Amino acid sequence: MIMDSIEILKIAAAIIALLIAIIGHEIMHGLIAYAYGDATAKNAGRLSLNPIVHIDLVGSIIVPAAMYFIPLLLGADGGFLFGWAKPVPINTRTVIANGGYNAAMQVSLAGIAYNLFVATIASVALIAMAPPTTADSLVYISAYLLVTQLMLINVVLAVFNLLPIPQFDGAHFVTYLSLKYRMNKVAEFFQKAEPYGMIVVIVILMTPLKDFLLIWPIQMVLKLLMS
Repeated sequence: MIMDSIEILKIAAAIIALLIAIIGHEIMHGLIAYAYGDATAKNAGRLSLNPIVHIDLVGSIIVPAAMYFIPLLLGADGGFLFGWAKPVPINTRTVIANGGYNAAMQVSLAGIAYNLFVATIASVALIAMAPPTTADSLVYISAYLLVTQLMLINVVLAVFNLLPIPQFDGAHFVTYLSLKYRMNKVAEFFQKAEPYGMIVVIVILMTPLKDFLLIWPIQMVLKLLMS
């Protein structure tokens, strides 16, 4: 019975941590854009903490559920959670007009910076907390599981978004960096590749590429945070 409760708590902690990670990630994009004079996200109500305005059916529900439960159905341990919220609307021209390409790069990296910050705070808390035992209350166990998931999920999102995959933050950063140094061909490549971003994601997740591009960097960041 205790094990059933723990499994439920693990799933609940993962869902809450994922929502904190992806919603905060998107809000940070909008906040940095707003700092450079772009009120598009604010006017659209997308700087709100209300999760309903941020949840994407595919990225916030279907993909995370599939990545977590499909491995369980196949007899393996639960997979890591990955997902995304609805992208906040940003008028990049306004951002660039007010702050140049450096501002656009800051907007691109804002969500990643948020995820790494939350992961760092969670790792500090986790180091200070003793691993729970069956003698501990469900409140303490829940808190420990939530902090653990906050660290794991935010690291996963940060590493994934750093990759220069079309439609993702890493590609946006490389695009604006290329434009800043007049490497227009590189920027044009990423702009033309935007429609194929999800295909790239699927290829990475379904092939050994994930071990080199995701699993290894994630393990290195987690090791650094917990050292």
